[in-house]
Amino acid sequence: MAITQITEITPTTLHEYLLFLEQKSHNPGGIHAHYRTVRAFLNWWEVECEPIDWKNPIKKVKAPKVGIDPLEPVDFATIHAMLDVCDRATFTGIRDKALMFVLLDTGSRAGELLSMNIQDLGLTRGEILICEGKGRKPRMVYLGKKYRQAVRVYLRQRTNNHPALWITAEGERLTYWGLRQMIRRKAAKAGFPEPTLHSFRRAFAINMLRAGVDVFNLQKLMGHADLQVLRRYLAQTTEDIAQAHRMGSPVDNHKF
Repeated sequence: MAITQITEITPTTLHEYLLFLEQKSHNPGGIHAHYRTVRAFLNWWEVECEPIDWKNPIKKVKAPKVGIDPLEPVDFATIHAMLDVCDRATFTGIRDKALMFVLLDTGSRAGELLSMNIQDLGLTRGEILICEGKGRKPRMVYLGKKYRQAVRVYLRQRTNNHPALWITAEGERLTYWGLRQMIRRKAAKAGFPEPTLHSFRRAFAINMLRAGVDVFNLQKLMGHADLQVLRRYLAQTTEDIAQAHRMGSPVDNHKF
């Protein structure tokens, strides 16, 4: 029987909905995102409408657990190999090289990368404004000095006035599918397994941490609402932890 009124939603309804998502093979992170959306809506409706004799069912439904297994980043050997197969004599080859640099060095989500416009770009200072990140929150990301030139070279190859930063050979905004296909082709040509788009973001996170960037600034750079989400990106190895101790050892750093 279909639910037509918000007041008909019960804790059982919500449990069944979460189970349905699991049976449809949604990953734990995706199920948790659905839960947060429903929770936000029901909490809003409760405050705005102040329903009489109605208890918010979400208060009896615990948030689904999200695993804390670390997320694997793309390794630099794969990135180097993919960059090496970019044809420097073609528009798409020049674009793909610049695009991969920006994807890796800004830590942007794929959707954020594809929504970038030329007017959001400030190459003098290496700034790129993400106007609408996750949760509709704008933020600034940065591109290091070393590879801004790759973006400049790409921009000089463009012959149209499309506002999008990343465009196809036909002059249209690059799509998510187009980006995935590009990564797939480059990996295949380089002879490496195809990395996921999100694995570039994971590589950004762990390498920023290894370079000494504190987790609070890293959280802002990545556009995370809290540190809990960031934890899964920081797949620290035993050597990372040993190096952290060598840097901060109270005994070694103090004269007794």
